Amino acid sequence: MSLLIVGIVVWCIVHLFPSIAPTRRQALHARLGNGYRGLFALLILASLVLIVIGWRSAAPSAVYVPPLLGSPAVSVLMLIAFVLFVAARAKTNIKRFLRHPQLTSIIVWSAAHLLANGDTRSLALFGSLGVWAILEILLINKREGARDKPAPVPLTGDVITVIVGAVAFGVIVFSHEYLFGVSALM
Repeated sequence: MSLLIVGIVVWCIVHLFPSIAPTRRQALHARLGNGYRGLFALLILASLVLIVIGWRSAAPSAVYVPPLLGSPAVSVLMLIAFVLFVAARAKTNIKRFLRHPQLTSIIVWSAAHLLANGDTRSLALFGSLGVWAILEILLINKREGARDKPAPVPLTGDVITVIVGAVAFGVIVFSHEYLFGVSALM
């Protein structure tokens, strides 16, 4: 479990660093130039490796029994999470209503997984990343201040976003057991 925790901590620190320590971030960026992005990417990759190894090596212990309603709710929430994740990089009206669709997708993803899993490693991973995403939204909003709501875009962008999100959701549902060792088809 310790590798999982270390991976989560590294992930959170690296992502929160620009908002928590902007002057140190600027100094590091000035010193490293484009190497800053490389260092950032390397640390994120290392955190993901630690999270995966930590997850696989941690023995889960039950903390709570997931609600019976969890399975259908998880499917709906995960579909929403995928659509929001895709919306972050698409020209869509979703951004008119959500300032941070990608981070919001992480919150929804975390909540869905906590509805489906009541063990220690799930609480550590999904709970921590959900809290991280909430903190990230708050810190980015504080750093950037008020935003101008984007102008409306054609609905075709929304339709494409939903279709791509739904296809990605379907791919992950059917490959979840192969990728993560647990079937998403309950």
